[in-house]
Amino acid sequence: MNQLDTEFRPPVTIAITGTHSTGKTTFITRLAEELCRNRIEAAIVGDLGAQALQLGFPILSRHTWASTLWIITRGISNELAAWQRADVVLIDRAIPDALGYYDAALEFSGRQRDPNYDDLEQIVTAHSRNYDLLLRTVLDPSVPLGDNKPRDTDLEFRACADAHVDKVLRRLDIPHDTLTFASHDRAIIEAIAFIDGRLNGVDAPR
Repeated sequence: MNQLDTEFRPPVTIAITGTHSTGKTTFITRLAEELCRNRIEAAIVGDLGAQALQLGFPILSRHTWASTLWIITRGISNELAAWQRADVVLIDRAIPDALGYYDAALEFSGRQRDPNYDDLEQIVTAHSRNYDLLLRTVLDPSVPLGDNKPRDTDLEFRACADAHVDKVLRRLDIPHDTLTFASHDRAIIEAIAFIDGRLNGVDAPR
C-alpha cells in the first residue's frame, strides 16, 4: 500500500509579483534583513529575467509561450530547491508574474495566444496554492525606474504589464494583497507577524 509523505512540511512562503521598478526586490530584501535580525533562516528566490535573456529567451514585450514556460518551470524548480534549506522562502517574482508579462507582450505586439496557453494557466493556478502570502505591487507612474540594474525603459509596456499581472491574479482567483511604496513599513510588520504566527503554529493556513 502506498503511504502519503507526511514528514516534509514546506516552509512559510512569501511571494511578490508586479511590473518592473515597483519595489519588489527592495521589499524582499528588507523583509529578509528583518528575518535575519529575528534569527529566522530565510532563502530568497530571485528574478529569472536576466538568466532567461542570457539563454536566448525573449523577454518583456517579446515574451513567447516558450520563454514563459521556461520562467514558470525554472521558477518552480528554484522555489522547491529553496524549500530544503530555510524556514522561510521569499520569492522575488511569483510565477503568475510570468503569465501576466506574456499577456502584456501579446497585447503590446498584437500577437495571438499560443494554442497551449491553457497549460500555462493550469501550472500557475496549481503552484500558486503553495504561496502562504502573495503580494502584488501597484504601479506608481510618478516613481522613476530604478537605476540599480539595466531595465526596460518603455513606460507604456511597464503599465501594460502592471495591468495584466493584476488581471491574471483576478482571473485565476489567486488570493493576494496589494503593496504600494507607501505601505512597505506596515507590510513588513504584518509579514513578520504572519511568519511568526505560522512558524509557531498560531496562524491558520490561508
